[in-house]
Amino acid sequence: MTNSTPRLRPGHPSPLGSRWDGQGTNFALYSENATGVTLCLFDDAGQETQYPLTERTAFVWHGYVPGVRPGQRYGYRVNGEYNPDAGLRFNPSVVLTDPYARSLAGTEQFDQGVFAYAMGGNEDYEMAQDDQHGAPKAVVVDDNFDWQGDALPDVPFHQSVIYEAHVKGLTMLHPDVPEHLRGTYAGMATEPVLNYLKDLGITAIELMPVHQHVDDPFLLDKGLTNYWGYSSLAFFAPDVRYSAYANRGDGTGEIGGEVREFKELVRALHGAGIEVILDVVYNHTAEGNHMGPTFSFKGIDNPTYYRLVGDNARFYYDTTGTGNSLNVRHPQTLQLIMDSLRYWIQEMHVDGFRFDLASTLARGLHEVDQLSSFFTIIHQDPIISGVKLIAEPWDVGEGGYQVGNFPIHWAEWNGIYRDDMRKFWKGEGGLASDMGYRLTGSSDLYKDDGRAPYASINFVTAHDGFTLRDSVSYNDKHNDANGENNQDGHNDNQSWNCGAEGPTDDPEINALRARQQRNILATLLLSQGTPMILGGDEFGRTQQGNNNAYCQDNELSWFDWQSQDTALLDFTRRLIQLRRDHPALHRRKFFSGRPIRGEVTDIVWLRHDGQQMDDQDWNNNQTQSFGMFLDGNGLNDQDRMGEPLRDDHLLMLCSASHVDLPFVLPELGGCNEWEVLLDTDDDAAGRDGSEAKRVTAGTEVNLTARSVQLYRCKRD
Repeated sequence: MTNSTPRLRPGHPSPLGSRWDGQGTNFALYSENATGVTLCLFDDAGQETQYPLTERTAFVWHGYVPGVRPGQRYGYRVNGEYNPDAGLRFNPSVVLTDPYARSLAGTEQFDQGVFAYAMGGNEDYEMAQDDQHGAPKAVVVDDNFDWQGDALPDVPFHQSVIYEAHVKGLTMLHPDVPEHLRGTYAGMATEPVLNYLKDLGITAIELMPVHQHVDDPFLLDKGLTNYWGYSSLAFFAPDVRYSAYANRGDGTGEIGGEVREFKELVRALHGAGIEVILDVVYNHTAEGNHMGPTFSFKGIDNPTYYRLVGDNARFYYDTTGTGNSLNVRHPQTLQLIMDSLRYWIQEMHVDGFRFDLASTLARGLHEVDQLSSFFTIIHQDPIISGVKLIAEPWDVGEGGYQVGNFPIHWAEWNGIYRDDMRKFWKGEGGLASDMGYRLTGSSDLYKDDGRAPYASINFVTAHDGFTLRDSVSYNDKHNDANGENNQDGHNDNQSWNCGAEGPTDDPEINALRARQQRNILATLLLSQGTPMILGGDEFGRTQQGNNNAYCQDNELSWFDWQSQDTALLDFTRRLIQLRRDHPALHRRKFFSGRPIRGEVTDIVWLRHDGQQMDDQDWNNNQTQSFGMFLDGNGLNDQDRMGEPLRDDHLLMLCSASHVDLPFVLPELGGCNEWEVLLDTDDDAAGRDGSEAKRVTAGTEVNLTARSVQLYRCKRD
């Protein structure tokens, strides 16, 4: 330390991470097993100034450095025992990333060293001696930001329509986004994108991971990258890869610019009335298994942050398929996750989270425990419990498939909905009763535990799997571009190519594929529950049969805005508008099945002869068509003024049969006449400007093979 170097002061153990107060910066790092911690400050030339932290309070090493301002790069060297068999992997040769870093100066550099063990030695038993500088440096940030009166849209869950998208993929090929902004937070915040999302009618965009992630070496060796980003390194830092202004480690750009840019994106989306939901990965990190790199957690306090195998702490308990699982049983790891969630809510103004492989977070020892500490803490937290919480309710461990078993206040990606819908439209029989549950909010999964229909996040496609267009164009996955001999990705896709594998010039097949896409979107958006659309499905995006495009950061994954199916896009807009206009399509409460008047209940199921379905129909493997009548007087709810909520009577006809069927429109709810709102076999039906088609009750209509029709009748 030279005379010009500021003298280290004791500082404070809270908050963790780095905090600038206008005069200097406080640094605090948790490690209960370390024997020493050194703060390392780096200048623009990479020169290092070290400050051994001598203050330790409740396992937090801390110090305050006067004069350190936002933009300062820093890291840590942590001393302690290197003993893999005991789960200890301390090595002061490795410069480590602060787990609480809110900005990173660039990305990982494997060629500068990121391994705590000696490469080429006795596996991970020999400690590396050379300096390992490849982990990204943390950056001190200024939290001040002018939110300009940002107002959260606060859309009720039952009125939500979610759109899943990737920050980069959404705009990389958008012709109306300035070229230098494409693929960035700023690009998504431009008017062409905001107007598109707003006109589509979505209420929330679910962003695939924006926490800074790591590109795995095995992908880099093949000229690929971890495009999806499910390999998190820093739970507080927006990924610099998606920033138009940030310094990405090349000496250009604004240090910490990605933080401001992300806030500007959230502010812009909120201005358009759109909520922001983050896909977050708190179940594992990018450090992999015992032979993986050491970026941060491993070298700071391996036993604290990771689940280690009980009889041999050298290895990691892995229910994620990535090499490790976070140790959510430890109070400090729980605090890390909760602090991260609160940060994104309070400082970044996001509106909710989708938790990747959430069953891993619920695990106690080996079982999934609904009452685990993770859920208990969230439910007691007044900030986190107030936003939208969505679980991906499975992991790869034993007993990890937990659809329907998460606590009250949680919504879930409903994988059973996805599978049943795909099977039904594929043409499988014996699904009548399953379709009844799925279309009405999956009461078999969510009603008994006090949840509402909107707890079911209904989806048929997501980032993981075929796109909608590919699900009706391919029987088999085509993942050769991933370089894994087509061995990766799901084999059971429940898809149907409609008669030809991949692109075809056959007009009948193409017409059927177009109708099947409309059918799937119609049932998705007319079901009770919360619909989620995979971004691009609304205009027929294809990944050419690749159902695992996690490593395809190229035209295969990016939205092709120039090749839109405009008819499908218009159809999707109409569907979303219909859902918005009719409260009967987004109920807050499950159907009761009780009479509204006479023998008519709030919902009636019909055969194609117009008669009510009976047990034999529900259990008949040949049943592939049905009608669903929704009584507009049976919502059992109130509007904002406390008045009984009412709607038109609605009738949806669905047929996955391969032949046309005559369907008798019922005389229910006092209906004498039905108006056609939608027909997946007739694009003109129900369109604005077209003459409304009306059919007398009791009349027989033709329900085209594999189609959906929606009717309404003004309630009396």
